[in-house]
Amino acid sequence: MRGSCTVVMVTLILGITNASLAQTPSGASSFRAGAARVDITPSASELPKNNLGILDRLYARAVVLDNGTTSAALITIDAGAIPDALWETVSGQIEKELGISSARVLLTATHTHSAGGQRGSNFSQKIVESVRLAKQRLTAARLGYGTGVSSINVNRQIVDPKTGRWWEGANYEGPSDKTVAVLKFENPDGSPIAVYYNYSVHAVLAGQLDQISGDIPGAASRYVEESFDDRVVALWSSGAAGDQNPIYFQQTYDLREIRVKDYAKRGVDISNAMPPGGEGLNRSDPTVARLMNQQRQMVSSMGQFLGEEVMRVVRGMKRTEATVPLYGATTTIRCPGRERTNEGRAGFEGTYKEAGPVEIRLGLLRIGDVMIGAVNAEVFNPIAQRLKRESPYKATMMATLTNGAARSGYIPDDGSFGKYTFEVLSSRLQPGCAESAIVNGILTLIDGARTAR
Repeated sequence: MRGSCTVVMVTLILGITNASLAQTPSGASSFRAGAARVDITPSASELPKNNLGILDRLYARAVVLDNGTTSAALITIDAGAIPDALWETVSGQIEKELGISSARVLLTATHTHSAGGQRGSNFSQKIVESVRLAKQRLTAARLGYGTGVSSINVNRQIVDPKTGRWWEGANYEGPSDKTVAVLKFENPDGSPIAVYYNYSVHAVLAGQLDQISGDIPGAASRYVEESFDDRVVALWSSGAAGDQNPIYFQQTYDLREIRVKDYAKRGVDISNAMPPGGEGLNRSDPTVARLMNQQRQMVSSMGQFLGEEVMRVVRGMKRTEATVPLYGATTTIRCPGRERTNEGRAGFEGTYKEAGPVEIRLGLLRIGDVMIGAVNAEVFNPIAQRLKRESPYKATMMATLTNGAARSGYIPDDGSFGKYTFEVLSSRLQPGCAESAIVNGILTLIDGARTAR
């Protein structure tokens, strides 16, 4: 599996050559913004067989921006991922019916693990409707930007002290960006329109409840919206959370142990595997019931903590801009692929054979002097940290799980290959390619945005 650097250089050049660039922004002062929220909670007929109902409702949230020359859309949906087919349908319809180029659309999944299964045929229409409503509500606006800090995430790659093997757990010393990046859109009189915030944590707290839930992203957005009497739409943006868990996750670990023991009684070893849903959990057991109730409380608590930090940042913004350039661009990079030939969730070395190259879609949306780099996969945190270090713009962030779904699986940073965690073992990428290709690819798109005033 050698020669990956050569492949990266060649494919990166080809990808940038084929970048789809949006029209040059004029920097016009007639900046407008509009926002909307549409319920996308599955109906009873769409719920998976083992689902036990709805813990909280799911939404598509959208902000449409226009500066008199160029328009753009930010969309976030409470979903596990954005399949390519969904991205193509939604972006195509938005471009055709609403006149917003797909190069200036960011469609992001919150990555809640509790969104249910396949949706009905009207799912994409509900997403488009959120954008349509947001465009209808366009009004004179100003843009503000700021950052805060939240410690509800933690690196999840550890060496288990009992086994001496790589496993999943809270690594307080591991890389973990605590930054909460916030964009505020408000009317000229200061009344709020929308908030777009970016943070890196897996939305997995409600995963074993077998109930529909927006998890931490849903709870945080609802908290912000309720705090402003629902006069604002709050959009979560999934940061680079491929190696980031909620910092308080013990109930999930305890429930896993209960499931492992239950399966073992049947002669089935799942200690190094992950069966679907909450199978093997007796909800009438007082211990299971207590742990699940604590998980529900934790979703609300962490959402409130993150929401409070978003609001603190919003309140502290002193500078807003009415002259807002808008610019969008996309490109595709390719990295050597691999196919795993052995099994085991984590803790053991993986074996692989060569596979075809993996395409990864990158994007950039410039809003004023804020640069949002997009990747259509789950990215490890150090990759986004490197992008922010190397970007010429201080206000740079990475939105992952955006505009489709690469077949890469997780995208580890170079330093994480060799750690036998489930994310690294399951990655379909050979080491030594994706980190630099992603960072350099987005930086090249940023270079294009810098000259497009």
